[in-house]
Amino acid sequence: MQDITRKNFEAELVNASLAQPVLLDIWAEWCGPCKALGPVLEKLETEYAGRFKLVKLDADAEPEIAQQLSQMFGVRSIPFCVLWLGGQPVDGFVGALPEAEVRKFLDKHVPSEEEQTAQEQLQEAEELLAEGDSDAAIDRLQAALATNPANDAARYDYLRALLAAGRVADARKAFDPVANAVVPDQRLAAAGHWLAAMEAAPSARPEEALAAAIAADKRDFDARFELAQTLFARNEYTRAMDELLEIVMRDKAWKDGVARKNYVAILEIMSKPAGAAAAAAAAAAAAPKQGTLEVASKIAATPADPVVDAYRRKLSMALF
Repeated sequence: MQDITRKNFEAELVNASLAQPVLLDIWAEWCGPCKALGPVLEKLETEYAGRFKLVKLDADAEPEIAQQLSQMFGVRSIPFCVLWLGGQPVDGFVGALPEAEVRKFLDKHVPSEEEQTAQEQLQEAEELLAEGDSDAAIDRLQAALATNPANDAARYDYLRALLAAGRVADARKAFDPVANAVVPDQRLAAAGHWLAAMEAAPSARPEEALAAAIAADKRDFDARFELAQTLFARNEYTRAMDELLEIVMRDKAWKDGVARKNYVAILEIMSKPAGAAAAAAAAAAAAPKQGTLEVASKIAATPADPVVDAYRRKLSMALF
């Protein structure tokens, strides 16, 4: 348990909540209900075994922070608990709630044991991929997905790792359970297009033959799309998008917009969200150093990729 002050507010509360939920307990020594709630929160922190972090703020010792949070939520009494997630306050409650009610509140935001295990496996896989150990990373991702088959993030990372390793048949098995989702996850849909390109590549015509067909007829969209899929499968993303863009500019609706869908899929595959450590560092760098304390910090934005941004603009111009 950590006491929050102006000095450690960013590090121990805002930045810490980028990695895990953090429950801030605002209390005071003279407050009887605060003393009743405190032991309950400490007990639950132990029982939840690292699935959330408990921090405490003495309203008398740090009145500025307490007042800003009270004004933000329209609360005038303590104990007042605020749950932080992703660098921002997301929910709270007032008063010395019974243990069962506090559990109910926590369970809305705190991952289950299975979800926590899956998150740890995903983190391990990310580290292994960074080290170049793709086989071990795939094993971790497979375990995370087995723990929670509904975890779309784990499935997407698993598909990416399998396709990057050329394990197309395994990727097909991993993708089939979500292939016909009524509302598909955008990342999984992108992985599905990548998978389709990988499956089509072995039977595609040679690149020279496709280039010759396109030179003879610039509206030979079948040849142009076949070339784009071949390039997509080889991770030649910008060349693939150039071919797809030619189709979109000439016929946006060709084959139910498949060229646009593959173009968007490549942009999704190329986009890499910032990891927790990078996000925390960016949040710390953006934090105010002097003057009024900013309670509601901004979540660190994903660093821009100039190539991705440029190709997004090209697609927007072609569509509109």
